[in-house]
Amino acid sequence: MNILLIGSGGREHALARAIQASPLCTRLVTAPGNPGTAQHGTNAAIDITDHAAITELCRREAVDFVVVGPEAPLVAGLVDDLAAAGIKAFGPTGAAAQLEGSKAFTKELAREFDIPTAAFVRFTDAAAAKAYLGERGAPIVIKADGLAAGKGVVVAATLEEAEEAVESMLGGSLGQAGAEVVIEECLVGEEASFFALCDGSHAVPLGTAQDHKRVHDGDRGPNTGGMGAYSPAPVLTPALETEVMETIILPTLDGMRQRGTPFTGILYAGLMLTAEGPKLIEYNTRFGDPEAEVILPRMRTDIVAAMVAAVDGVLDEVRISWSDFAALTVVMAAKGYPGAVEKGSVIRGVEEVGRRDQVIVFQAGTALRGEDLVANGGRVLAVTALGPTIREAQEKAYEAVRGIDWPEGFYRTDIGWRAVAREP
Repeated sequence: MNILLIGSGGREHALARAIQASPLCTRLVTAPGNPGTAQHGTNAAIDITDHAAITELCRREAVDFVVVGPEAPLVAGLVDDLAAAGIKAFGPTGAAAQLEGSKAFTKELAREFDIPTAAFVRFTDAAAAKAYLGERGAPIVIKADGLAAGKGVVVAATLEEAEEAVESMLGGSLGQAGAEVVIEECLVGEEASFFALCDGSHAVPLGTAQDHKRVHDGDRGPNTGGMGAYSPAPVLTPALETEVMETIILPTLDGMRQRGTPFTGILYAGLMLTAEGPKLIEYNTRFGDPEAEVILPRMRTDIVAAMVAAVDGVLDEVRISWSDFAALTVVMAAKGYPGAVEKGSVIRGVEEVGRRDQVIVFQAGTALRGEDLVANGGRVLAVTALGPTIREAQEKAYEAVRGIDWPEGFYRTDIGWRAVAREP
């Protein structure tokens, strides 16, 4: 098959690597891609918000199958438009992608179908929201309803912090994404991520991970898109995985089907493991980033065959197999992230480090300037290593990070600390 991959981040580099390895892949085009994805096929410079241009690219390149990486095109209905043009695409419809596109949509679905989640109230008026905060107090969680690139959630430790978040979001700091806010109780427990591959009726587990959202060591500082991750997540025991499937994933599929918007694609459940059991924090409707960079390298099943089975509605015939090794990735970001960053600094050593055994350097915010690889975003590289234990994967990943010469970058030094503390 000729396959088109949509996106340009580290997730797409990980997907490109996995897709190219499939015997089903004849040719891979990534749009718009990055220097990393170009190692596994060809890139096509295109505006991915222009659905007509993507459809034309598919026809020009004789594309048989499209994989949509990022959330924004999914929420914007790219899969619907491709289907209307007779092009098979992996990912949810725009209506089903509201599981990520609207926090309120997901919370209401959870309430209707008895899916365990935090208690919540929705607001569009700042004064009413602040009055509610005054009654509830802190800690409390404020979420922008719409897509906010990982920056629409504030876990407020104080009432003042919560009120500032409400004023900021409803005041327009996040644009339309913050036109409505969801205020939730602050769940207590440990966070983990659970992935499932879905075909509208069936779901198969697609791995577990834990990421590190805060920018600094010790989980301090502002939230980011993710500073590192590891897989599997030991805290999600086989018994807990079964519970998540039975109480969260399958009821969600049933609910979406009953509503007439069946879900096909990747269902990524952000969970809080509370004393009462796993509770849903939020859904993403695609592979996470940097979670994809640790889940896909561990996957032994052909990812293309699995995605095609999902689109064809025959996931009940698929079994996913995994490497016995753990994977851990460390994100290297440009100084200033998650705020403003300077672009254009030169990065050296990526190619050499990537040749090490069981090490993969995934590129995210990179570009080429002549022969030089340069930083072109906030999160720039995801340095992944595999090993028999998470501790060994961690050691190998940090050894690889130290082999990359990029003075203008920074990284956390404690990725994997929870899992390593659990190991003998």
